[in-house]
Amino acid sequence: MKKFEFLLGDWDLEYNVPESGFSKKASGTGIGTFKRALNDKYVFFNYSATLTIGSGAAHAIFAWDEKSRIYRYWWFEDSGSFSTATCQFIEDDILFLNWHDTLLIQSFTKINRDKIVLKMEQPVAQDQFELILEVILIRR
Repeated sequence: MKKFEFLLGDWDLEYNVPESGFSKKASGTGIGTFKRALNDKYVFFNYSATLTIGSGAAHAIFAWDEKSRIYRYWWFEDSGSFSTATCQFIEDDILFLNWHDTLLIQSFTKINRDKIVLKMEQPVAQDQFELILEVILIRR
């Protein structure tokens, strides 16, 4: 779980949601925290946000699955929605998530010590993706 080090801490969140088949155009702000838990076996991510289309909060859990040799992700939203993903670090500071119930992909990319960019995209053609969510994380 040491690979998650670049995400740990408290963050201000700046949301940009382009209009897509998933959502109307929106923007907003929020706060989030990544922290280690349960003898460093897990990383929890808690966040809340207010956007021009509404507000919400969520809790997420990252874990290493030793048997399958892959990182797993569980996401629980205050609306009652939940989903799962598998994760892979393609570089030390770039984490990709493959959502199980959709074709969506998500990435966390470290820009510098105090800035991370989260992107969620959907495939629209071979090697082409449509941005459906971008969140800039700025260290508090």
